[in-house]
Amino acid sequence: MVFFLIILGIILVAADQLIKYWAVKVLMPVKTMDFIRFGDFEILGLKYTENTGAAFSSFRGQKWFLIGFVVIMLIVLLVFTVKYKYKCPVFLISSVMVISGGLGNLIDRIRMGYVVDYLDVKLFNFAIFNFADICVVLGAVIMLLFIMLAEPKLAAEYEKKEHNDEQQA
Repeated sequence: MVFFLIILGIILVAADQLIKYWAVKVLMPVKTMDFIRFGDFEILGLKYTENTGAAFSSFRGQKWFLIGFVVIMLIVLLVFTVKYKYKCPVFLISSVMVISGGLGNLIDRIRMGYVVDYLDVKLFNFAIFNFADICVVLGAVIMLLFIMLAEPKLAAEYEKKEHNDEQQA
């Protein structure tokens, strides 16, 4: 399972960096492109943006704070994931998604001083984002759902097993 998780992390970070490379080489010169359109109605566009902040451009221009914060959060999540006693695949995969997305944006921030964003939702006014952001948000949502729904049941099973093991000893 560890090998699979490492490969998944490498694939997610590589995909993020390759898409951002494409955005810099192809999208940056033209600034915007149609992406998903239904007749005359554009649903999702591509728009090259350099984000010096965090989500929704919060903490704009705070490069070192954001780098430090992300590094600390990634270390905390990595340690928690490695020490997590249940080793449930859903939790582990969601952790890898969050860590990979964080690493993808951290690479940009360290290398260029900003994060390359390019996905522009046209259905409603929303922040422009990227693949790494999708990994972080989707992974965090899956992780929260797991913690809220499945983790209490697993904890009860774990305690029951430990109690039975103690009685047999």
